[in-house]
This record gives sequence, structure tokens and C-alpha cells, in this order.
Amino acid sequence: MNIGELLGAVVQAGMSPSSGERIRNSLGGGNMMDSLSGMLGGLSQKGGGGRSEALSSMLGGSGTQGSGGLAAVRSGMLGDAGRAGGGKQNLALGGLGALVGALLGGGGRSVGGAVGGGLMALLGAMAFNALKGSGQQMPQIPTGLLEPQTDAEAAELERDSELVLRAMVNAAKADGRIDDREINRLTGKLQEIGADAEARQYMMTRLQQPMETQTLIAEVQGRPELAAQIYGATLMAIEVDTPSERAYLDQLATGMGLSPQVTGRIQELVGYQPT
Repeated sequence: MNIGELLGAVVQAGMSPSSGERIRNSLGGGNMMDSLSGMLGGLSQKGGGGRSEALSSMLGGSGTQGSGGLAAVRSGMLGDAGRAGGGKQNLALGGLGALVGALLGGGGRSVGGAVGGGLMALLGAMAFNALKGSGQQMPQIPTGLLEPQTDAEAAELERDSELVLRAMVNAAKADGRIDDREINRLTGKLQEIGADAEARQYMMTRLQQPMETQTLIAEVQGRPELAAQIYGATLMAIEVDTPSERAYLDQLATGMGLSPQVTGRIQELVGYQPT
């Protein structure tokens, strides 16, 4: 079973009406996405792989562009993380390319795992940016932001990706239940990408089991960078437009030990404005 592929299916299915928009905001918003779409116009015959390779090249380019969103990822978040991680060549740029390609209409089975990896890279960049200068200790580069170099690092990324996946499913239950429409949309995407029976059963089990909020909180203790990634993933999974969802978001942030400064920065990056 490939957790990255399952995470990619969740991204492509969209767990809430605002999921795609919030990912786009984190990547630079409508103007940046429109620009990337135009730049990729000539690659339409290459499919998701061609888009991903081109976007990886663009994201890895030199120079800076303004501030916030994808420009900040290039010039700030990724620049600092690259230096801390031993060089820009170690960053998971290809995954980000696959994620943007999926938002622009690419994707499918061949890049499902790459889309999941792209989400982890984006969440890692957001976490790095939000924690940097916040006064909270960040002992390491967030998992997913750097390409795994060893089997142990690959295994850690798989474990953390599963926690993010579980957190997104858990968040979807915060308003009381996951309705049949949400389940059908996700299972339909799993079938589309060719997920095997084990993967489909895993997701159905996760969707049907009770909430595991305290378990998730316990598993991220001492890892503020992973806590920040889970908080960002939660904002991409739910609308936060009901009292129960707002209470859940507050409970999660408090339980994981994230300061208002960190959560506020993540909210800013995804374009969520508390009401």
C-alpha cells in the first residue's frame, strides 16, 4: 500500500469545497496559477509527468518574485530550507511540480504518489516558514520538504504522510460525520488512480472509525514542524464554518502546542480568515 498515493487521491478528490482554493493560495493564488497555466500551455500533450518536470525546473530556477505564496516558497521558504538541508538540489521540487500539475488538470495514477509527496513538500514549506522566527524551536527541516536520501528517511516520510492523511480524515469528522457524497467522491478517486483493494479498505476503515484527535496530538509531541504540517493539512481538509469545526481547530492547535503566531501565519498562507 502506497500512503503517498492515497494522500494524492485525497488531494485530487478535494475533502472540502475550499480544499483546492487553499492549496492554490499556498502556492501563490489565482494570478500565479494563471501564469503557470499559460507557461505550461505547450506541455498539454505531455501529461502530468511533463508538467511536473517543467514545474520542477521553474521552481528550481534562480531569482525572486515578490512575496507570499509560491514566490515566497521559491525565494524564502525553500531558499532557507535548502541552505539548512545542504543545498537546493536536496529539496522535493518534483513533488511540488506534480501538485501544481494536478491543480492545473494533470494527475492520474502515474503521478498520484507524486501529488501526495507534493502536498507534504508544500506543508513542509509552510511549516518551516511559520515556525521560523516564531520563537518556537524547530529541531529539523520538516519531513517532505527534502528528498529522502536513505531508506530510513523514506520510511519516516511514509509514517509522517500517514499521520497527515489520518489528520485530514479526522478533521472531516469534526462536524459530526462524513456524508455519503464525501465518501463517494474519495472512493471514486481511489478507483480512478487504480488503488488496490488493500488501499481502498484502509481508507474505508479510517473513514468509518471514531475520531482519534488525542492519539494524533500525542504522536506529534516534540515535533513542532510536524504539528504545523498537520495544522496546515487540517485547514485544507475542512471549511471551518461550523462551531464544532472551529472548536476542533482550536483544540488541535492547543493540544499540539502551536502558538497563535504560528497558526496565524499558516492561516494567512492558505487564505483562511477566521470568523
